[in-house]
Amino acid sequence: MAIYESAEDYLERILMLQKKGISVRSIDIAQSFNYSRASISRAINNLKKDQLIEIHENGTIVLTDEGLKIAQKIYNRHLILSDFFIKIGVPEEIAINDACKIEHDLSEETFKAIINHINKK
Repeated sequence: MAIYESAEDYLERILMLQKKGISVRSIDIAQSFNYSRASISRAINNLKKDQLIEIHENGTIVLTDEGLKIAQKIYNRHLILSDFFIKIGVPEEIAINDACKIEHDLSEETFKAIINHINKK
């Protein structure tokens, strides 16, 4: 199944909110992105249709095993890239924003090379 960058962003955001101890609902995702709740409705429905999330009767959203796998991969990339950029002198806010931009598109080979470079230090 091909997954789009926006879907990865939603999955990552759900994971990040869960890590903060939030029982995630659509409104929490909307507020965290500063979107209207209606604007994320389609994305949430697509994630559910693709079996990447489940929505409980009380409205809480949880990641399925596959959704969690994707979210953790993107979140891990985000953390490693942000930290790497900060360590090479990029200001923190810029490093975090740049990591968000490339975490989805960076090839596995380049990402592994970055990890190998970090581990050599």
